Amino acid sequence: MNRIISYAIVALIALTILFSTLFVVDQRQYAIVFALGEVKQVISEPGLHFKLPPPFQNVLFLDKRILTLDTPEADRFITAEKMNILVDAFVKWHITEPKLYFVSFGGDERRAQDRLSQIVKAALNDEITKRTVREVISGERGKVMEAIRQKVTDEAKQIGVEIIDVRLKRVDYVEQIDASVYDRMKAERTRVANELRSTGSAESEKIRADADRQRTVLLAEAYRDAENIRGEGDAKASQIYAQAFGQNPEFYKFYRSLEAYRASFKSRSDVMVVDPNSEFFKYLKSSGTAKGQK
Repeated sequence: MNRIISYAIVALIALTILFSTLFVVDQRQYAIVFALGEVKQVISEPGLHFKLPPPFQNVLFLDKRILTLDTPEADRFITAEKMNILVDAFVKWHITEPKLYFVSFGGDERRAQDRLSQIVKAALNDEITKRTVREVISGERGKVMEAIRQKVTDEAKQIGVEIIDVRLKRVDYVEQIDASVYDRMKAERTRVANELRSTGSAESEKIRADADRQRTVLLAEAYRDAENIRGEGDAKASQIYAQAFGQNPEFYKFYRSLEAYRASFKSRSDVMVVDPNSEFFKYLKSSGTAKGQK
């Protein structure tokens, strides 16, 4: 019985030692094998691997995936025109040299992120101090991000890290200068509005003056044409009258006398003091004589 127990204990110890020599590397990880604190091997291929049991060899796993460095708060920078702006950025990175990464940070991801944050902040400061606010916000934002990525990439290689991308999430003014910026924007918009309003007023006056000129010209031309037509009508009427009355001059004289009588005696209250033998009553006398004879 004691022998069976001894065999069981030996088998258990053997299995423990055997399992301590096996380890599995996930496809999302690197494995660094240490022998007495010294890096002996870096394994990047997934699968089952062997090592010596502790304390002869130990294994440290590092994340192979793309990681994100996102600053919790926006950092303040000074532009070329000495204005303060707040910049919020994030970085995509991953480990490419596990051994160098371990030597630099001891495998501590937080230490690596702190170091990357310092590198990114220094690159942001170098690029933003060369440019104006307008260039950083809109004009050259793409160039700023590309320049920062190149600078950060060069320094990240020295710690076993590759930078995938650097992006500026938000670029904004600090609260102290928001009011002055908005006032400047308002003044600019007001100036543009006044210019447009004055231009529109000038165009309106120009159009109104042109319309008045065309109206005056049209009325003058219409009056001229009317007078010409009236003159031609009067001339033609005079010609017709002359032809008609020329055929019987005596009748024409009689007709003109009747018109004179009609114009002279429009009202019963009209009074005329005229010699009865005047030529004015010539046809009245003739008419009366003719009645007496009848």
